[in-house]
Amino acid sequence: MKRIVIIGGGIAGLSAGIFAQKNGFTSTIIEKHHTLGGECTGWNRHGYHIDGCIHWLVGTKEGTPLRQLWDTVGALDGVEIYHPESFMAVEHQGVTVHFYRDLERLQASWLALSPEDADAIQELCQNIRKLHSFTMPVDKPQDMMNIFDKIKFMLSVKDAGAVMQKYGKMTLHQLANTFQHPALRKAIASFLPEGNDIAMSIIFALGTFTGDQSSIPVGGSKALAMRMVEKYVSLGGTVETSCEAVDVKMEQGQVNQVICSDGRSFDGDFFVAACDPHVLYERLLKGRYPDPQFQKRYSNPKDYPLASNIYVGVGFAGTMDDIPRTLKFPVESLDINENGKPIEYLQMTHYGYEPSFAPPGHTVITFAINQFAPELDAWENLIKDREAYKEEKQRIGANVLRAMEQRFPHMKGKLQLLDVVSPQTYERYCNAYRGAFMGFWPTIQGKELMHNGKIKGLKNMVLSGQWLQPPGGLPIAVITGKDTIMRLCKQEKKPFVSS
Repeated sequence: MKRIVIIGGGIAGLSAGIFAQKNGFTSTIIEKHHTLGGECTGWNRHGYHIDGCIHWLVGTKEGTPLRQLWDTVGALDGVEIYHPESFMAVEHQGVTVHFYRDLERLQASWLALSPEDADAIQELCQNIRKLHSFTMPVDKPQDMMNIFDKIKFMLSVKDAGAVMQKYGKMTLHQLANTFQHPALRKAIASFLPEGNDIAMSIIFALGTFTGDQSSIPVGGSKALAMRMVEKYVSLGGTVETSCEAVDVKMEQGQVNQVICSDGRSFDGDFFVAACDPHVLYERLLKGRYPDPQFQKRYSNPKDYPLASNIYVGVGFAGTMDDIPRTLKFPVESLDINENGKPIEYLQMTHYGYEPSFAPPGHTVITFAINQFAPELDAWENLIKDREAYKEEKQRIGANVLRAMEQRFPHMKGKLQLLDVVSPQTYERYCNAYRGAFMGFWPTIQGKELMHNGKIKGLKNMVLSGQWLQPPGGLPIAVITGKDTIMRLCKQEKKPFVSS
């Protein structure tokens, strides 16, 4: 049997490993961290569990192709799915705007708030509803589709395609300005940070959410990843952890071996780089096999920005049954660092539906604060002084607690700072370029990247993962992991086993 070495044990690497084993290859996953899962993870602090990834997962609806894929890799098979009643609630000037799961309820609540916006509200809801019939294609990558596959795909996305085309040319702020009520404008405009916003982002998110195609697997992100690890190992796959790939040996356009930081080495017939592409092209390949598509994007952060997070975990000695799962509320100017923009809103998510995440009668809460350039530059400079870096994280955590006490006075004295994660944390643990938690952020000017993973000049090494195509995230990771092995099966002239 031919051997595949997979660099990176995130969702893409695990997916590739599972399908490699299903299709008669022998595979090994080598992972930098001591735990597999990549950025799909969670960790324990002071008796609480902080979920570090899934805010919603596309592909949870039974019977859809993507759900079948999630089940096949063991991620959701037999898992309870939690369906929050709202995607997010946004407070503005004493008014709360709810993005309800029930689209009729969303429409009715917005109409009650702002009858003068009836036309804009109804048009938005009609277009969101058109996405309910759209399902993310998972059967074959586009480069493996024949003419009949392509026609079938085009017919399946007919209504959704028109919606995507319309809102793909519009910013969130342009969409927001079609509404008259200031709370509706703020709720829509604040969905993504100003300057890095595209209206399709909110339409797609609400389309999958209100169409019951995205929800939350009970147990959280790390449990999902561990189920995939269990599936992979049960199929005979092997795992090498605390094993960071740092170099490759090549001869005549072919990779023969991966060298790790501790001296371990791995031979193979094929090599799958299920890792950050910047790590692949610059660290492992030493710039010898540059890819113009990625170079174009790395060199133009204005049109292809990268997003990271400050992620704050908070423990609350109480329950939050009467508060929406995700709430965005205004705060007095919250400065993050001297080069960053002041933060005017905080986005809070609580996990009251996960009692095992906190001690009895307590609730764990997280805050995600998006970071773009120049904030990422500031963090890269700050970490050079470890003490200053640590102090800044503590200062941010204290400011978040203070903002919570101002918004929720009954919580005063009942809050505990659990952890503060910076963009540098993502880079240190996951080798994520500049701490990015997804691929290139969508903008009006940027062109979508559709990459087949091939590395020009190398015969037996391919790239896999969420960076290969929009919108990135866990669904693209699991799909591209499968697609990578499908392409290798075609190359080896063997049928592909998909289930």
